[in-house]
Amino acid sequence: MKKSREDDAPEAASPRGTTENLAAEPDPCLRSDLSSIGSDSEINGFVNGDQKIDKYGFVGGAQYTGDLQHEVPPEVLRQRESKWLDMLNSWDKWMAKKHKKVKLRCQKGIPPSLRGRAWQYLSGSKVKMEQNHGRFDEMDQSPGDPTWLDVIERDLHRQFPFHEMFIARGGHGQQDLYRVLKAYTIYRPEEGYCQAQAPIAAVLLMHMPAEQAFWCLVQICEKYLPGYYSAGLEAIQLDGEIFFALLRKVSPVAHKHLNKYKIDPILYMTEWFMCAFSRTLPWVSVLRIWDMFFCEGVKVIFRVGLILLKYTLGSSDKLKKCQGQYETMEKLRSIDPRYMQDGFLVREIIELPITEREIEKEHLIQLKKWKDKHGDLKYQPPPRLHGAKAINEAEPHSHKALVQMPSIVVHSPPVSPDSGSNSKKKKDKKTSKGKNKEKHNKKGETVEPMANGSAPDERILKDEQNVPQPDIAEELNQSLLKKDSQLQSEQSLSSEETEQDTYL
Repeated sequence: MKKSREDDAPEAASPRGTTENLAAEPDPCLRSDLSSIGSDSEINGFVNGDQKIDKYGFVGGAQYTGDLQHEVPPEVLRQRESKWLDMLNSWDKWMAKKHKKVKLRCQKGIPPSLRGRAWQYLSGSKVKMEQNHGRFDEMDQSPGDPTWLDVIERDLHRQFPFHEMFIARGGHGQQDLYRVLKAYTIYRPEEGYCQAQAPIAAVLLMHMPAEQAFWCLVQICEKYLPGYYSAGLEAIQLDGEIFFALLRKVSPVAHKHLNKYKIDPILYMTEWFMCAFSRTLPWVSVLRIWDMFFCEGVKVIFRVGLILLKYTLGSSDKLKKCQGQYETMEKLRSIDPRYMQDGFLVREIIELPITEREIEKEHLIQLKKWKDKHGDLKYQPPPRLHGAKAINEAEPHSHKALVQMPSIVVHSPPVSPDSGSNSKKKKDKKTSKGKNKEKHNKKGETVEPMANGSAPDERILKDEQNVPQPDIAEELNQSLLKKDSQLQSEQSLSSEETEQDTYL
């Protein structure tokens, strides 16, 4: 029997549960074999029959969006889709020469129709999958470790129970989630399964098939958040210290308040970071944050957390009702919705001057303090890569790995050699007949047959004689202008953003 990972977890109170308010929700950072029980309506997927499914697949719950008021205009969305298709079809060139443009377009939001494919390209999981062709199928067929499988199975119903994909027990969404999480325990047996991986995998499955979602999860665990889901949770604790040190620069008032009441970062930021805010923010904000996270790396997660603390605890007026640890934690569990809206968050993230260099500098400082206090880390994670550009440079690949394979292949029936020659003979026969057969009008004039083989009507011939001939120079000029305008429109897809696309 394997040791339960909650023995390795820090002695701290559990942070807030899922935004769906599941009862008795365990700490997502704990690697426990104890399953929690949610309410009957959530477990059984009961929803009001009159409730509409929103555009993201939610039928209720805190992340249900309903009818969005501020959507990107359709014409802007179509334009963005064209630009993203252009980028994805020549991805290496864009990453090498125009990474800033890729970053800007991720900040504006990836078009929903291309989000899954874009996340795979940004994370490098598309390349990883091609380099490990057939590996997922092998792991999928493998029986796996019964200890982890039992834990995974009991966790399935808690992942987005108000989303149409996961609402039914044993439905296709839960089956795919089980497959992905099981495969990871086989791929990384030394890590096994962590409950915080389940919502990450569930979000990926909403945008791509199981195999692609698995390799995307691998990249997140190995490149973006290395060590987060390992025994002991040392990496997340270390990042908590880094986060708290950066908070002093961003909001000294919030830092002083949390320090005064001895509220450790592990109490409030664990779920934020380990689940990449997927269970904390409104769904539109989650998607926008993930678009930027895949492009720019973990600094986006740091910035979101710092912004939430700054605007929740960053002034004396806001701290009047937080005179104690309990009151402060309650405040952080019910953050003002204004500060979690996608438009506000994205603007603040872009403006907040916290760079990967600062994070790595603070990492060295906090790592030294950790060693002085606790000794060496028990688990040495691989180095963290800050975003798509770093991953692309660290993992060279062939162009073939980025070729988009068609999802539907149509096989045409085989053509025999004789049939080709026979059809050619028939075509030649028809052509020769058409040449010999001339048609005459009433006046005895020879009339060329029309495209469909019939003779033109005399009225048409008479009308054509009366139509004035157009100016050849004018016609040529118009044709050149038309071609020039088409060329400019094509070039604009791969050059600068148009002025009207200013929607963040």
